[in-house]
Amino acid sequence: MNQSQNCSVADFKRNFYPTVYLCIFFLGLFANLFSLCFFIDLRRKKREAFYSVHYIMVNLLISDLMIVCSLPFRAAYYLMDSNWVFGDVGCRIISFMFYVNMYGSIYFLMVLSVFRFVAIVKPYNYVYLQSNQGACLVCGFIWLLVLLASTPLLDSGTSQGPSSQQICLELDLSRLKPIINLNKAALCLGFVLPILVISICYLIAARKLLQLRNDAAKSEPQHNKSSALIIIVLILIIFIVCFMPYHVVRTVLLEVERQQKDNHSCYYLELVRKAAVITHGLATGNSCLDPFLYFFVSESFWKYWQRQS
Repeated sequence: MNQSQNCSVADFKRNFYPTVYLCIFFLGLFANLFSLCFFIDLRRKKREAFYSVHYIMVNLLISDLMIVCSLPFRAAYYLMDSNWVFGDVGCRIISFMFYVNMYGSIYFLMVLSVFRFVAIVKPYNYVYLQSNQGACLVCGFIWLLVLLASTPLLDSGTSQGPSSQQICLELDLSRLKPIINLNKAALCLGFVLPILVISICYLIAARKLLQLRNDAAKSEPQHNKSSALIIIVLILIIFIVCFMPYHVVRTVLLEVERQQKDNHSCYYLELVRKAAVITHGLATGNSCLDPFLYFFVSESFWKYWQRQS
């Protein structure tokens, strides 16, 4: 038995993942279905204009719902002693869905930040971004991009475990080199680039608001600009809490697994693997946090929430 098997954290996964996945499933399903009902109601009754930002939020909501709906399958796998019973195709689809929707969410959040940034810094130019057709094209491009970028993950199906169980959702050490290359691309384009864009948007927008503080000739209410800045801040917090730990720890994990032959202590290997499990849960939990953004996108959301409460 090699060190990888000796330092297994399978028991930790079986205790941690089902609890976290099912909690996120129930909370995320409620929050996102409630938000979906709001947008359907908004569109049907036309209480306020349905702008490009609303289209982006709807796509973000769909992305979150797809992740949430995959979680019972993941929980079932670990509850059944790491035995996948939903077939090889099901394994590929569930793995594929997670990354498509996580990186789809990341890019929708980035685009939302850019739109709110323009609303603060270039309010007159923001009028041109209100086009629903343009928003549909942007969202379509994001979906196409993440679908194409995630296609290599469809190669990862089930494998036979030591106790004849069907293994899924696990790191395949036999394909470590291509996985590391994929991670480098995902880290740069799927995390570093978006968080840089969001951070720059925040810094410039905050500076603009400070300049406007003593400007009595503002062309629009300060409240609108402050709400736009709050959205950018919330998105930045979501990135730091949910996505940053996941990408950092995943990169460290892959490097540690690659250097396994250098005789890392079992304690260190287990520590990194457990950290990867926990940060994966944090990344998944993003689907419960995104609905909070809707309160700052539409004033009608507050009224809808109060009416339904």
